[in-house]
Amino acid sequence: MAVQCTFSIIKPDATRRNLTGAVNAMLEAAGLRIIAQKRLRLTEERAKAFYAVHKDRPFYDDLVKFMTSGPVVVQVLEGENAVDKNRQVMGATNPAEAAEGTIRKTHAISIEANSVHGSDSPENAKIEIEFFFTPEEIVG
Repeated sequence: MAVQCTFSIIKPDATRRNLTGAVNAMLEAAGLRIIAQKRLRLTEERAKAFYAVHKDRPFYDDLVKFMTSGPVVVQVLEGENAVDKNRQVMGATNPAEAAEGTIRKTHAISIEANSVHGSDSPENAKIEIEFFFTPEEIVG
């Protein structure tokens, strides 16, 4: 296994409940290292651009509205097999189906307000990281 980077967002439902530290502790306990991090508020334009892949899906408008409803924490995670490891730590999208001890089982409110986003492939991780970070902001 090679060391790789992946992208993570701590969503507005989690930042609203002051769970950034708790989520990061779970990521770090799983062996992922945070090598870049920013707290920001997505504009509607930026949220639409980031989630453009979903623009024809029925949940797109609600997703954009939710992701602009409060601050998010965007971050780059590094570790062995980071994409898969992050997805395991996050748990299933639907918190009712997520495994015990995962971020979503522990902290998510609903399938919509599920506390975190993570890249689903190394290719998408690269795209998502570049959307939010310059190379100078990523410090390994």
